Amino acid sequence: MTHPVYANYSDLLQNPEALRSWKESLTSEPYRSYLYSYPHKTSYREFKTKLPLSELWSQEPADTFFLYMHIPFCGARCGFCNLFTLPDKRADVHAEYVDALERQAYQWSSFIRHKPIARFAIGGGTPTLLEPYQLDRLFRIAEDAAGMDSCKTSISVETSPETVTTERLSILKTRQVDRVSMGIQSFIEAEAEAIYRPQKPQEVARALDLLKQYAFPILNLDLIYGLPGQTVDSWLYSLDQALSYEPEEIFLYPLYTREHTIVKPEQIRQSGEDRRLLFYTAARDRLMERGYTQYSMRRFAKAEAGSTKPLLPYGCQEEGMIGLGCGARSYTQSVHYSSRYSVGRSATASIIADYVAAQDYTTADYGIVLSEDEQKRRFILKALLHTEGLTLDSYTSRFGTKPLDDYPELQLLERTGLAELSPVLLRLTSEGIMYSDAIGDWFISSNIRALMESCVVS
Repeated sequence: MTHPVYANYSDLLQNPEALRSWKESLTSEPYRSYLYSYPHKTSYREFKTKLPLSELWSQEPADTFFLYMHIPFCGARCGFCNLFTLPDKRADVHAEYVDALERQAYQWSSFIRHKPIARFAIGGGTPTLLEPYQLDRLFRIAEDAAGMDSCKTSISVETSPETVTTERLSILKTRQVDRVSMGIQSFIEAEAEAIYRPQKPQEVARALDLLKQYAFPILNLDLIYGLPGQTVDSWLYSLDQALSYEPEEIFLYPLYTREHTIVKPEQIRQSGEDRRLLFYTAARDRLMERGYTQYSMRRFAKAEAGSTKPLLPYGCQEEGMIGLGCGARSYTQSVHYSSRYSVGRSATASIIADYVAAQDYTTADYGIVLSEDEQKRRFILKALLHTEGLTLDSYTSRFGTKPLDDYPELQLLERTGLAELSPVLLRLTSEGIMYSDAIGDWFISSNIRALMESCVVS
């Protein structure tokens, strides 16, 4: 949907009927897009000239870095998934891939070792699909090539029920992992089958029982609402099952269907009705009753949850992100880059094959150079879409201007009850958090939107 554009926001702010119309337009489609980063990866294009990584990282002002490793393999592609991942369980394929990741890490080593690693995450795909030796090898690479100190770094690893074993969990425990995140999506077998997820309830219970024995500081569980055939009762059943394991953190994701996903848009609607808002509010209220704190539309956590280690600080705007592995994205203040993006099996396999065969990883050839406007929008979105909100002085310190002067349209959020504005803070209300995906989509620049809409994903 095209959002209304107003030439004079002062006139709009003084017109109650226009404000109501604007809010109705914004909230009529709550689930427009999920901006877990900005700009979106579909805005990336091939650079006219390759960019030397030595120059990009020598100019990066972040005090600490976030190291991310992407393992693009999984047991099966779920019906909602449009991530860069390939169903492939072959150990020899995994070994060749980790060899390539290690080559890349050591070629990047001189660019990134001058600042400490504050956070380290291994995602995918399913990293724990790797053989235990290869999984442990990733930590050695992080330590030796990037200089990570496990005693001071917040470490997170993604897993899946069928790959949880004592040998793998023992490695994670020895390596001082702070957070283990497991996607369950639903505890009801029929709902899992509806999203093409080969998952049995008894397998989930086995994995959770084993995870609890290892007592990681943070156990995160992912659930999805809006699944085909799901009801409020079945949704709350899954949530209550997750809560019975007392996880420190829960992420609630609305089901999205996109190009190349197996589940189609019409399967979200039941009797012609999109019930995702109803599922969201029911789960939010249940979690708040159980003592969880809401940090974003998706993230709920116990207030006391966290690592026991003396961690290095890392800025919430998530710059200085080092992405190792095919499909990983890297963020410097002015340039975001990655390998090419695809969802289809053959295209993904081809991109991975090129990555494994490569010998030189020292330049960036695909991504986006962020204008000052895009840097500002990113800064605002990364703060505003979390309950902490946007501290106005932090924006001014960074850019030398005031956010409401640069983007007067942000006042619309306050005037329509979607945000609260004080002299120091712009923060979404509970209603605004509920419409985070619509607000994030609304604030995308016209340039980025044009790139996203013209992207052809293979």
